[in-house]
Amino acid sequence: MLNIFKPTWMIEAIYHLTPEQLKEQNIKAVLTDLDNTLIAWNNPDGTEELIQWIKVMEEAGIPVVILSNNNDERVKRVASALNLDYVARAIKPTVIGFKKAETKLGLPKEEILMVGDQIMTDVWGANLAGIRTVLVKPIINSDAWNTKLNRFMELRIMNYLIKKNPDMRWRKSLHGERVNE
Repeated sequence: MLNIFKPTWMIEAIYHLTPEQLKEQNIKAVLTDLDNTLIAWNNPDGTEELIQWIKVMEEAGIPVVILSNNNDERVKRVASALNLDYVARAIKPTVIGFKKAETKLGLPKEEILMVGDQIMTDVWGANLAGIRTVLVKPIINSDAWNTKLNRFMELRIMNYLIKKNPDMRWRKSLHGERVNE
């Protein structure tokens, strides 16, 4: 029953994804949550590491699209600065935003990957849309007020999933070694 919340992969950070890993999985585009996945929720400016990662993806011909529940103004500010396309007010976990992004990209869902830090929105929504997922650790350990309830519920769901799926562990890459916890 709770498998709808199970991510395809779990890696420490979005920056650990490489074009080679994605191509190996026939992934041609990346959807990414904004807050605490791409940037810290309380710092809308990207880091040098983020800018370099986006550049590597761009050079490899892998589009990165922000898929966020935030309002258009907030997402557009970050997307414009990073020169990324976006879907704001995605209404995750519904499939509405995922379908918009799929149409924007002109790719089938099998060739798209969703990366996010929340199983209650990012993973659940992508799983409902039939899109593979990567769960990443939040960039910072604090959340906006509206995310705190999700985190409480996620902890219980994650504990259940890990108990039922011992292979669910944080890794450095899609198929890399487990990270010591």
